[in-house]
Amino acid sequence: EADSRWLAAAARLATRGIPLSRPNPSVGALLVKQGKVIARGWTQPGGRPHAEAVALAAAGEQARGVADAQRFPPLAQRGREFFVRTGARLMDAEGLDRAAMQARMQAEVARIQTESAAAPDARAFVDAAMQPCLTLLDASVP
Repeated sequence: EADSRWLAAAARLATRGIPLSRPNPSVGALLVKQGKVIARGWTQPGGRPHAEAVALAAAGEQARGVADAQRFPPLAQRGREFFVRTGARLMDAEGLDRAAMQARMQAEVARIQTESAAAPDARAFVDAAMQPCLTLLDASVP
């Protein structure tokens, strides 16, 4: 339940970077320690710095000991262009404009939030939902 709440809060933070984060997608990041948000970040104008870097910088020394802060490498290391290119391909293939693509993504986030809230283990549900995306990312980045 808490993970769904944090995910929703990060999604709301991401909207602060739209459309200024272009060419990168806007991302929201929260650093949570002992159940409390210690820092927030979102993708900055021009796409840099990334949300994760902003949150880590804001947290400073408080970020020490937050295991999830090191869980996923920064997007720059994992192929930041992957997300932009994948979104552009989907927009082209489906004939979507930016607003329609954003609506589709928001609907998918809402679906994941609803389903994870109903799952016996919300963290495991979200991790399982992320796995195909991470697999595609790993396969596409040399």
